Amino acid sequence: MYSPPADPAAEQAMRSALDTAARALDATVAGPPAWGWHGRTLSHRAEHPRHGACWLRLACAPAGKQGGKIWEGTAEAARAFDGRVTKPRLHAVHDHDTDGTAYRAELTQYIASPTVAADPVIRHPIDVPDTWWKTLRTDLDTIAATPTTRVAVRDEWIARTVPAVTGHPAPRITAWTTAHGDLHLANITTDGTLLDWEGWGHAPAGYDAALLLGYALLQPALASRIRHEFDDLLDTAAGRAAQLVVATELLQSVGRGDHPNLEAPLRNWAAAVA
Repeated sequence: MYSPPADPAAEQAMRSALDTAARALDATVAGPPAWGWHGRTLSHRAEHPRHGACWLRLACAPAGKQGGKIWEGTAEAARAFDGRVTKPRLHAVHDHDTDGTAYRAELTQYIASPTVAADPVIRHPIDVPDTWWKTLRTDLDTIAATPTTRVAVRDEWIARTVPAVTGHPAPRITAWTTAHGDLHLANITTDGTLLDWEGWGHAPAGYDAALLLGYALLQPALASRIRHEFDDLLDTAAGRAAQLVVATELLQSVGRGDHPNLEAPLRNWAAAVA
């Protein structure tokens, strides 16, 4: 959960655009707002006469610059995975422009179960049942085997960024699969539903498992469980390469001021798998 935009006018514009989208989608907004990173998205629970309880999410971009991987992710994930993976179903999409800003509203199935964690970085012990791990593994295997032209992680970024951020040579990626792309416990509910499909696409094999591990490094018991559940993906040359890629990505976030307490564990992890 993030804060509204710092500019009151930007906040009001998002609220007005969400109201416009709700009317267009025949949805009635209910409950408190949920703001996304830097106020770029605004979400609410909503009621729909046919679909019942829903989740209405609004994203914005400068008009003429909308589109691309993040903008299309939810809709493309619905075409690829609805009915095949434990995820919210997409009911409808509404696009409109106002005053030089493009807005996309997505009306999806409401998931009542809470996320396993409130924040991607795990700072307290987490315990979920064996069935939860089995559901997650089945879904990640389905995602990995699904063909796509979308790209979550680019080889060029790996070649340039790994040595610059970690000081280690960039790994040669020989195995690529499809990944959710933002797998952490604040994007997975207690019933195993996978949320937030903006960034899915091709990534190094084992990327999702490595990302889940990276965010769990402050909790050794959870990190050990993740390594156990995904041993066949992580304890391989391809898996170690994926871990180095994820360590680089998270260290890059540290450099922008995010989760600074992860820096030392991430650097140790990078050294161990490089």
